[in-house]
Amino acid sequence: MPGKVLIVIPCYNEEASLPSVLDELHQTTLPGGYQMEVAVINDCSKDNTVAVARKHKATVLDLPVNLGIGGAVQTGIRYAKENDFDIAIQLDGDGQHPPKELGKLVGHHIESGANVVIGSRFLEKEGFQSSFLRRLGISYFHWVNRVMTGKHIYDSTSGFRLFDRSAIRIAAANYPDEYPEPESLVLFSKAGLKIAEVPVIMSARRGGQSSIRSFGSLYYCIKVSLAMFFSFIRKP
Repeated sequence: MPGKVLIVIPCYNEEASLPSVLDELHQTTLPGGYQMEVAVINDCSKDNTVAVARKHKATVLDLPVNLGIGGAVQTGIRYAKENDFDIAIQLDGDGQHPPKELGKLVGHHIESGANVVIGSRFLEKEGFQSSFLRRLGISYFHWVNRVMTGKHIYDSTSGFRLFDRSAIRIAAANYPDEYPEPESLVLFSKAGLKIAEVPVIMSARRGGQSSIRSFGSLYYCIKVSLAMFFSFIRKP
């Protein structure tokens, strides 16, 4: 019996880019015979995100209040756990994560057995590389993760990532609320999960606004660093 993959798309006002993302997903075939379902997590959008998702036959999970990226992703992961999915893959609704790259994450999971597979912009430095300030921030979090986990994770802020059943179980119970990507890697590492990166080619966002507008600021770096530190020292 083929395995099941849930594509988790957290969305806040993504009506401009979501149609092409969903169209591309419907044309995507995953390796290993995995069957794919798409779940759009509507984080109180004020535009036509929900109508677009339903028109393209995606499962829509409507949040009653705006939870932000962490809460939206965790909602999708909980849905994956409750509905017995083998894999959940977070994919942004703004077009930065091309569906044609999904096969690289799934293929690497099949080959390596990694519990978490991150789509990385920086292993081969192809495609959209983000702004200079964000690259500085990403380099900084590579160093912080190296100190706390002992692992080289070059794109620790990437929201293009695969979770297997073990990672789904952990994230469904405990997932950071705000800017969760760097902090969650500390949680996964403490739980003994195998984390891997695979090179992918990302694109510039096709519409909407980024939920992280102050990425290059000192305030953001301090805030996320503290969150990672408390996750690191917190008892299981």
